Amino acid sequence: MNDLSETYSLSRPLPAEVLVGGNTVWSRYHRYPVFSGPWLRGRSLLFGIIIAAFSLVVCFGTAVTVRDWGIGALAGMHMFVAFFLMATTGPALATFTRHRGWPLRRERVFVVLAVLAGMVASYFADQWASGYVEGEVRQAMVEAGAATLKDPEIDPGFKTIALVVNVLVLAVIYGLFGGGLALRAYFSERRRWATDRRSRQLVALRAQKQQADLRLGLLQAQVEPHFLFNTLASVRALVRQDPAQAEATLDALVAHLRATIPKLRDGESLLHSTLGQQLDICASYLELMRLRMGGRLAYAVEAEPALRLRPFPPLLLITLVENAIKHGIEPQPGPGRVEVRASLRGERLVLSVVDDGAGLKPGLGSGVGLSNVREQLATRFGGDATFSLRGLAGGRGAVAEITLPLADAAATKEGTSA
Repeated sequence: MNDLSETYSLSRPLPAEVLVGGNTVWSRYHRYPVFSGPWLRGRSLLFGIIIAAFSLVVCFGTAVTVRDWGIGALAGMHMFVAFFLMATTGPALATFTRHRGWPLRRERVFVVLAVLAGMVASYFADQWASGYVEGEVRQAMVEAGAATLKDPEIDPGFKTIALVVNVLVLAVIYGLFGGGLALRAYFSERRRWATDRRSRQLVALRAQKQQADLRLGLLQAQVEPHFLFNTLASVRALVRQDPAQAEATLDALVAHLRATIPKLRDGESLLHSTLGQQLDICASYLELMRLRMGGRLAYAVEAEPALRLRPFPPLLLITLVENAIKHGIEPQPGPGRVEVRASLRGERLVLSVVDDGAGLKPGLGSGVGLSNVREQLATRFGGDATFSLRGLAGGRGAVAEITLPLADAAATKEGTSA
């Protein structure tokens, strides 16, 4: 078998990455590999219809010319047989060759030879049909008493030029009609197959790298040293000043770590989580920040119980919440509020993080955290997911919003393709 037989079958439609054309009724056979059984049947049917229409024209034209419907019918039948052989002989031989399961190099050689043999057969079929029709027309006109058709006197030099031009034109016609374009598509398909294989390998390697990067990012985000050290420093400062507050902060830190650190032995848990788990992480983080900020932070995390059970990618919501605290609540004096909501909007799942803090400033929205959010949405959901960040009326506060198709909220593109 050739080196592509493990991936593609001659009896199945081509993958979308390899397919070219095939969207219209008359070109649907292009959905199958060139010189395959389904391709040959579809092409033969299409060409048969076109040739039949042409043969009817020949039939009527000949019958009117010689005033004999019998001769007209025979002429049309001869033209149909000849042109159908011209259109199908080369492709049929090439299809037979391709189904032999030969090595690729040998297959290519014999496919080319098969198409060339079809071109030669096209020439003889054309000469046979044309000679028959011309002979019958001459004979009918002689019997009808018309003058015998004579070839006009032509200059020998001009005759040579006309012969060369005629040969070139016939070669082009026989080549295109007898499988020349199909031969070009055959080699083009091979190149697309090879390109698609390399592309899929690159995509697989890129996906592996993205998953590895995501695992590292999750571990880094889940136990962020800077955040952890700052929290412990706050606890240490509160131990003497306000032991109860220090104890509450330490309890909140423990709760947050329990929510954010998964079972590390289960590698899949680093990549898949539920919306409820992500909301719990946000709630524990907000509670910890409320204690660290001396109670000036208020928050709410809202979602229907059924939505909490839906699988949801990690890192997305907590990144938006951290962004709201860092750029919205912390820069402003006085109290602030952050609300995390999960809701349905038609057939889409909507996640929003709203704060009433300092509002959007120039340059916000282009940081690393939000860039990672956009990249993760694009990687997992393609163009089916959207992300927006906008300021609220009056210049105070902001809302970050993610929308996902409800049907796809349970699976990323990696999970679907697997």
